[in-house]
Amino acid sequence: MTVAIPTLKLNQGPTIPQIGLGTYHGEVPDLAKSQAIVESAIAAGYRHIDTAAGYGTEPAVGAAVRASGLPREQFYITTKINNRDHVRDFRAAHDKSLADLGLDYIDLYLIHWPQPKTDRYVDVWRAFIQFQQEGTAKAIGVSNFWVEHLERLINETGVVPAINQIEYHPYWQQKALRQWGEAHGIITEAWSPLGSGHRPLSALAPLVAIADKYGKSVHQVTLRWQLQLGIVTIPRADQTPHQIANLQIFDFELTPEEIEAINGLHDPAYPAMSPLDIDL
Repeated sequence: MTVAIPTLKLNQGPTIPQIGLGTYHGEVPDLAKSQAIVESAIAAGYRHIDTAAGYGTEPAVGAAVRASGLPREQFYITTKINNRDHVRDFRAAHDKSLADLGLDYIDLYLIHWPQPKTDRYVDVWRAFIQFQQEGTAKAIGVSNFWVEHLERLINETGVVPAINQIEYHPYWQQKALRQWGEAHGIITEAWSPLGSGHRPLSALAPLVAIADKYGKSVHQVTLRWQLQLGIVTIPRADQTPHQIANLQIFDFELTPEEIEAINGLHDPAYPAMSPLDIDL
């Protein structure tokens, strides 16, 4: 299936598809099942696939890409360095991801968490800059970084991340962080864009009303809202009908008033994850 997915221009040159597929499938994923999920998504029209060394799904993603029979350049593959590799050999971690994916290059390589207690993220970033210069990482970025972490990377290396992948959904909107990124040329990418399971989006009456107006689901309206904010979004969808539904968001447009209504749903008491919570 061919789906015209919009792209955004990165500060480092290439473009990125604005919606992709998340591939976290549990602490110990079934690789055959994960591969089947990715193959289903590719058949539905996805070309942006997001994985991570810590997810354990890199081999499944690579196998699904090869099984598709499509040219490598049609895909946009994101992966992330394992948190434990902050105190190991950065190049060995990078080489292992390439080997597990079975690819010659990564489209977007991310630092998964800053881990400020370990305090190695600037060293990791310097290694990422080298990988980009060598051509094995076409674009480099970060995940779960706060402004203070981003400022330090930029000040100490002069290289601005292309992406900051963070938790972003109606309940938890890191608006100040997103706007700071925009001002510095960093695109925000949403993980858990449909919520992280603590509270269903269907409990948000304004969101339900907007969905009813357009004949869409609250998930489809949420993804549309993120796209119109200029965010890249990577919902996880294991079932083919959900994968297809997540791509059926290009035939309607939210009004400015509707976008503001969703913006107003942020809950500062939402139990979001913090970079300070993640360490080796």
